[in-house]
Amino acid sequence: MSKSLKLLTLAGLVAAAAACAPKQEEVIIVEPEPISTEPTYTGKYK
Repeated sequence: MSKSLKLLTLAGLVAAAAACAPKQEEVIIVEPEPISTEPTYTGKYK
C-alpha cells in the first residue's frame, strides 16, 4: 500500500471514532430568585 492510502485510511478511522464517541451534555442549573424578600425582624413593633 502506498503511504497516501495508509494516511487516508488512518484519517478515516480517526474521524469515524470521533463521530461515534459519546458526547457530554453541558448541564446548567439556575437557582430561581425569590419572588419577594422576607421582612427582617427588628425586635420591636413599628
